[in-house]
This record gives sequence, structure tokens and C-alpha cells, in this order.
Amino acid sequence: MKYTYYGHSSFLLETDRKKFLFDPFITQNPLASAIDVKAIEADYIFVSHGHGDHTGDLVLLGKQTGAKIIAMAEVAQWAGKQGLTNIHAMNYGPYTFDFGRVRMVWATHSSSMPDGSYGGNPAGYVLELEGKTIYYAGDTSLNMDMKLLADLYKIDYAIMPVGGNYTMDPDDALIAAKFVNSDRVIGVHYNTMPEITIDTEVAIAKFARENKQLLLPAIGESIEL
Repeated sequence: MKYTYYGHSSFLLETDRKKFLFDPFITQNPLASAIDVKAIEADYIFVSHGHGDHTGDLVLLGKQTGAKIIAMAEVAQWAGKQGLTNIHAMNYGPYTFDFGRVRMVWATHSSSMPDGSYGGNPAGYVLELEGKTIYYAGDTSLNMDMKLLADLYKIDYAIMPVGGNYTMDPDDALIAAKFVNSDRVIGVHYNTMPEITIDTEVAIAKFARENKQLLLPAIGESIEL
């Protein structure tokens, strides 16, 4: 499985059969200007919540790729009003797709659409894909519900926000990694703007001292999971 980072909280997971794009926010992110959006392919697009820094390219890439949009019901309704038709609305709970099983899970944040309309509740996802279990926390603070995931799954990689201010910072993400019992964390939602800037070397060292790995790929970089 391959992970490609597109900046902020946008990334692509690729298995042998499918491509999964998450929280597309690329063309509006100056740090991601080198990403060729027209070259992005996806079979599914997952959306954690309605904020513009997670849905900025949802309509563009939804139409370009024809991917199925998977999102909270209110985000899905908004996407339909923007002309997208290949949509699967969810709420908290599990569902089995043709590629594997997905559980939409709790996130503590807020959610509204770019036009100010109601965006429902924020969420994260646990995906069971080709023998691996991936947890994407979405935008969230540290919360006790994360402990449930350790009872339900053996998480191979946890993709978590680490920028602070709007979400967890590295210290909270380290605690969250312990809650979900994952030794490998991929950080997102950091260094896009001044208020979520972190010292990446310090953050990586903090995880290492606790025998955990914090991966912070560069924008455009791909890593094997």
C-alpha cells in the first residue's frame, strides 16, 4: 500500500486495486502548488468534515475522477447540490464496500460547508484494506472515544492531525497513538499556516522517545505502508 501526501490533510492511499483520496484541498493551498491536480486519479474520495480546507477541491476532483464520495450525510447532501452524483452518505458506524470495511468514527471538532451551510458532525474513518487497518482521525482534539478503537482493531497506521490550535498537537497526538495502540503515526494538518506550525524534528523525537514513529512526508512524497 502506498501513501502520497498532498499537503495539509489531503493524501492518497493506493492499494493494488483501488485509489482512495482524502480531504482534497490542493489548488487553494500555496504549499501544494507543485502538485498536478489534473493527474490525480481516485476511485473513492473520503471527506472528514465540511470546512473549506478539507473540501476545497472536492467538487473539482469528484467530477474529474468520477470517484464515489464518502462523507457524513450533510456533507454528502451538499456535494449533491454541487452536481456530484456518485455519493455514499454515512454516519457513525460500519459499512462494507466492495474494497473492504469502513467505520466512520467520532471526531471532536466543528463542521460547516464553504457556503456557510450546516455540515453535520465531523468524523474520522477506520479502513480495513488488503490486510491492513488504517485510522484517519480527521480534524479532532484528543478524546476518550479513541480508546475504543484499540478494542476493535489492530491499527497498523494512524493518520492524525498534529498542528495544534484547531486540532491535536504532537503531544496530544502521542497520547492518542497510545489510546489507539498504534506505533506508527502519519502526521497531517500542520505547517500550512502560522497558527499550526510545529518543530518537526522535536515532534519526531518526542515520538521516538516513546518507541513510536512519527512520519512527516514532504508534500508530493510517497511512502510504502
